[in-house]
Amino acid sequence: MLWRLRAFPDFCEPCLPSPVGHPPTGGDWIHEIKHDGFRLLARRGASGVRLFTRNGHDWTERFPLIFEALTALKVTTCLTDGEAVTCNETGLAEFDGLRSRRGDVHLCAFDLLELDGRDLRFNPLTDRLRLLAKLVRKPGRAAAQRAI
Repeated sequence: MLWRLRAFPDFCEPCLPSPVGHPPTGGDWIHEIKHDGFRLLARRGASGVRLFTRNGHDWTERFPLIFEALTALKVTTCLTDGEAVTCNETGLAEFDGLRSRRGDVHLCAFDLLELDGRDLRFNPLTDRLRLLAKLVRKPGRAAAQRAI
């Protein structure tokens, strides 16, 4: 039987956080910082780089540094989930600066959903995070490291 490989879609609905009374404990949990910014799915695909809001709106033109960073990656395709942020002089995300377009906007990528045609959504989060770290830390990627 022949199996057809389908191209990974440019957009997929992101997993959204759920409010809880207190964070769970134990070794099976990973906790991440909640950045104060805009949720973005950053897609590098056959049609180039596109940046989508969590509702699927194309905001590519709004964030040229993120566009430049994804263009610099040495991959054929990838889809990252993250938060577009701008930081104040102390390095803290500042939502007002983002809304008023003050300062450079960077992507705090926190998940890798697809890489070179491989759907990673069912892989363990720790494996996806390891691949994401390798993706943005390869030598010669100064632009990618600055904006992601």
